Amino acid sequence: MTPKSTLTGGAASPAEIRTVFAGLMLALALSALDQNIVGTALPRIVNDLGGLTHLSWVVTAFLLTSTTTAPIYGKLSDLYGRKPLFFAAISIFLAGSVLCGVAATMTQLILFRGVQGLGAGGLLTLSQTTIADLVSPRERGRYQGMFVAVFAVSSVAGPLLGGFITDALSWRWIFFVNLPVGLAAFLLIQVGLHRPHRAVAHRIDYAGATLLTAGTSCLLLLLSWGGERHPWLSPTILSLSLSTCLLYAIFIRVERRAKEPMIAPRLFRNPVFLVATAGIGLTFMALMGALIFLPLYLQLVLGVSAAKAGLLMSPMMAGVVVSSVVGGRLVSVTGRYKVFPVAGLVAASAAFVSVSRVALTGGGIAWLVASLVTLGLGLGLVMPNLTVAIQNAVDRSDLGVATASLTFFRSLGGALGAAISGTILTSRLSSLLPGSWSALSAGPPAQVSHGGGHALPSISAPPLVVEAYRQAIGTTFLFGAAVAMIALLVVVLLPELPLRGNLPDAEGSPTGASR
Repeated sequence: MTPKSTLTGGAASPAEIRTVFAGLMLALALSALDQNIVGTALPRIVNDLGGLTHLSWVVTAFLLTSTTTAPIYGKLSDLYGRKPLFFAAISIFLAGSVLCGVAATMTQLILFRGVQGLGAGGLLTLSQTTIADLVSPRERGRYQGMFVAVFAVSSVAGPLLGGFITDALSWRWIFFVNLPVGLAAFLLIQVGLHRPHRAVAHRIDYAGATLLTAGTSCLLLLLSWGGERHPWLSPTILSLSLSTCLLYAIFIRVERRAKEPMIAPRLFRNPVFLVATAGIGLTFMALMGALIFLPLYLQLVLGVSAAKAGLLMSPMMAGVVVSSVVGGRLVSVTGRYKVFPVAGLVAASAAFVSVSRVALTGGGIAWLVASLVTLGLGLGLVMPNLTVAIQNAVDRSDLGVATASLTFFRSLGGALGAAISGTILTSRLSSLLPGSWSALSAGPPAQVSHGGGHALPSISAPPLVVEAYRQAIGTTFLFGAAVAMIALLVVVLLPELPLRGNLPDAEGSPTGASR
């Protein structure tokens, strides 16, 4: 029998919710800013540490460890309580930040970014689960919407802040700046969070955790290396593909027999969990291509500076902020959640098509900005409301593991989207560019620039090359449109359960939850 995590003490007071929520927002900002602030500093890091060929691993190492640890944090928080796991996650993340700041080689930086990811894996999962402990599903939408707003603001502020800190101080300070923010989050959670957690008998699924980590590691290595470091049909990639399938097959078999599985198979018998998880994974698959290649399009094709590229992306993030906050409040008022992600994916699909058309035909900035606003408004209606749907549909004892599973599959969707979009870009450039320029396109964007540390607009590229990048990047946006449309078809199937107006006790089950 799955152990029950009992949260007692009645409803949380408004003061407790405000204090804890402020701490959760800061914890989320740590993870979100770190993912966006590092990119601006990468050219300077390469200048100082070398290792240009390993540049992508600065991002991949963080993604690898944060993705694989998310379900582990969720399960452990169900067993031991949210607060101690939160403190562990923040402490590990801050330790990794200090180590990154003092790294002397690229190898050390990659290793320490992995340590950061070990902590970051718990920040989003535990934030979403903790707010679910404090407020009812009926009121939860507006809080989840504000979480999305934190990520949207961080996506804009990260590159600008990273550029400013790197220029004014050093790239090392983009890691040191995490310390005061993390300590503030630590103190707010310590002062505000007083949800008692009753100790229960438990058994950690070490076999499941090991297999999940190994399988996901192989999958992310496959996505990172395939088509770039190794051809897709090379023995290395084929071996990784076989290992991924084999490890996941064994993982599923082990989880079916485990008394306390890392990802409970019974969750996938819950239609709300199944559909919402697939929908949010596909949404992030579509989104990652836009987040990665929009700056490249703006800088290389349109020739704007890195700072201006960040500002041109801000309308999309502003749309995410507005729709996530407003949509969350509408969910609280109406008690209905399905209509919002459906409408959001309709808008996002149309916006992806529009952005692709602008890129392929050379449309103006005004039309591009309008399309990005629409894209942001659509995406902001999807993510927080699908999270609310899942948390409303599962038992309280599964709340942590269900939220962590959602985070895991969302990260996998993003990784798949980035990998597939990158493959599309490389393939299109290979067919459009002359041989000498085509060889350069196979590496990361930083390899294309002269001197290794300059921004993309410094490339003295002939019109043929710029046009090739325009067509290739426009094709990746079409991929985003196709994935968003598939996500729409999936979310249309989402069952809509009544949102509970009160927090159930620990032994209670939500109406309609699959047992």
